Amino acid sequence: MRKILVAILAIAATAQAHEQPVTPDIDIRGALTSGTLLIGDVHSAERVELNGEPLRMTPEGQVVFGFGRDQHGAQEITLFDHHGRKFKKTLQIKPRQYKIDRVDGVPQQTVTPDPEQQQRAKREAAQVWTARNNALSDRTDFLAQVKMPAQGRISGVYGSQRIFNGTPRNPHFGLDIAAPTGSPVLAPWSGKVILAENDLFYSGGTLIIDHGYGVTSTYIHLHKLHAAVGDEVAQGQKIAEIGATGRVTGPHLDWRINWRHERLDPALVIEHFSATATSPVPAADR
Repeated sequence: MRKILVAILAIAATAQAHEQPVTPDIDIRGALTSGTLLIGDVHSAERVELNGEPLRMTPEGQVVFGFGRDQHGAQEITLFDHHGRKFKKTLQIKPRQYKIDRVDGVPQQTVTPDPEQQQRAKREAAQVWTARNNALSDRTDFLAQVKMPAQGRISGVYGSQRIFNGTPRNPHFGLDIAAPTGSPVLAPWSGKVILAENDLFYSGGTLIIDHGYGVTSTYIHLHKLHAAVGDEVAQGQKIAEIGATGRVTGPHLDWRINWRHERLDPALVIEHFSATATSPVPAADR
């Protein structure tokens, strides 16, 4: 009888040990700096929040998010286990310094569109906003290693800004790749085209591709588009040609990446999510 009792107690202890909840965790990939895209590999969590807002999780347990040009400081991730318990992690996002050019003596008509042009630009901006706002698909193309969409000289960088006659203009939110008109533009990830316009006021020929979970990529000043809204495109497929359409001074591709409406730095995406990407952020740096 005693042996039976000891065996029952041993089984109960083993079962209790197995029932101990596992603490949720998240491994972060990407640069902990302003303008970054981050991918998190979630372990043993039922749901995840970023600064109190829910993040959608892929079936394989990944979340994707990003921080804009001027966002920095402490950012809070909350993980919930299947018991509803909360576990918090804090990411320290470092600020960045950007190139600022001051140009005085510029004729005002050169830098300020007339009222009719301004109204057109507002309508087109709303069109672009709506396209990105609807880019909440379950695609997971963004998890693949990213590739450069074009070859050429880097002529403009993310975050830079010009101040004309003492008035700051909008910062630049893309990576400019200068190349001759007609040079190919290739899809850096697979995806679905959600906007394709040949002649927007500021950006000229413009293409936006949805890569899933709020991640989109944008291609501006295009000479010719080779994809239409609704098209499924494969990574490496020719989607457009570099041009000088819209308000530009020469042919180049302005390549942009968004997470939802946060404008992110494509150079950081290439650095951390291409074939030569660095390893996940060490625990000591989280």
